[in-house]
Amino acid sequence: MKKVILLFLVVSFTTSCETKIKSKLELEAEVYKAEDDFKNLSQTKGIAEAFYTFADDNAVIKRENDTIIRGKENIKKYYSNPKFLKAFVTWKPDFVDVSKDGEMAYTYGKFTWTFTDSLGNKKDFKGLFHTVWKKQKDGSWKYIWD
Repeated sequence: MKKVILLFLVVSFTTSCETKIKSKLELEAEVYKAEDDFKNLSQTKGIAEAFYTFADDNAVIKRENDTIIRGKENIKKYYSNPKFLKAFVTWKPDFVDVSKDGEMAYTYGKFTWTFTDSLGNKKDFKGLFHTVWKKQKDGSWKYIWD
């Protein structure tokens, strides 16, 4: 009888301590939401703030002339260039996938950068983006490559 009670207590304790395992669909929805929140922050608080906020500490971005910028502080400096103060960016992922262990993800889709030149003319630059995401200890998603 003691063995049955002990087994019951062990099973009950183990079950109550388990964290809910999220489905692939739930994880993909989290990453899609992170992309949307990232885009929305760029439009409300500015590009530099958004790219800083959603960057992992060791994030890397590749920009013009194949320039590699490492680290969220350097990314914020890059986007603090005055030319980005009159810029607007929008994007939407066409595809989201999450690793089997739920720790990494990637997205790709279309973006549009809109710049205002010195004469006040708006110019659009369109292209494709690819972002790699890493789940953080707090459960949030931060990009590690953009």
